Amino acid sequence: MTPDLRVNLGRLQLRNPVMVAAGTFGYGLEYRDLIDLAQLGAIVTKSLTLTPRMGNPPPRVVETPAGMLNAIGLQNDGVEAFLRETLSRLRELGTPVIASVAGETLEEYVGVAVQLSRAEGVAAIELNLSCPNQARGGLEFGTDPDLTMQAVAAVRRATHLPLIAKLSPQVSDIVPIACAAVQAGADILCLTNTILGVAVDAHTRQFRLASKSGGLSGPAIKPIAQYHLWRVRQALPETPLIGVGGISSADDAIEFILLGAHAVQIGTANYVQPTLALEVGQGIEAYLRANGFDSVDAIRGVVY
Repeated sequence: MTPDLRVNLGRLQLRNPVMVAAGTFGYGLEYRDLIDLAQLGAIVTKSLTLTPRMGNPPPRVVETPAGMLNAIGLQNDGVEAFLRETLSRLRELGTPVIASVAGETLEEYVGVAVQLSRAEGVAAIELNLSCPNQARGGLEFGTDPDLTMQAVAAVRRATHLPLIAKLSPQVSDIVPIACAAVQAGADILCLTNTILGVAVDAHTRQFRLASKSGGLSGPAIKPIAQYHLWRVRQALPETPLIGVGGISSADDAIEFILLGAHAVQIGTANYVQPTLALEVGQGIEAYLRANGFDSVDAIRGVVY
């Protein structure tokens, strides 16, 4: 018996549940000489902004115990360059392309979403809600239910594409924010983004990142991401969920699915093992076969 790896996240249909996470895989084409991109469930691009961004000054990546801090600063070529130079080459792969969208104002989120929605070959939009809202003194959109609702609702009105809200773990209770995102029109929730942290060099007595603080990712955050996903699954059992945070093996991915994830994203581990996303997919298939399950659906949410 060959297990069925196909998954449906509402209108978004994938050949298998393994994606690559925004910001860890470039635009996707950077890895084309290392792995067969056509075997991925989906490619999530680095976050796109309305105009090009240079990002933060270096050093902006630091290894930490069981993880990594990054403060890239959303460096990207801008949405127009992506549409003009990159999207057509991604279309040739036949793999769903999910465009990550970032912004510091509602107008920027909407402007990027409108351009992506007019293009051929974008399967869905993922809203990066861990962005500072200039109108609210830098408060992240994803840490406040009202701001989350405003951002999701604004983009929902601007696009016909499936809409994924990627939520921040920088909250005491993620459920009200998840509910706000779904109420505002998000089709899918992605849990979770990075967690803020700092790293200090004891010898130089300086911060190790030029921007001082950055987002922590990698195995260190897996239990936190799984906790948030589990909470949201209980509150919103009908909403498709994507699990992300610290996945570095097939077992890690299976754990997220057992907790209720429809799909998973591989992030920081791509830097360590570029072929991992494909290996995770193979590992999920082997797990299903070894345990007599005929599909990914058969194990979703059985741990509650």
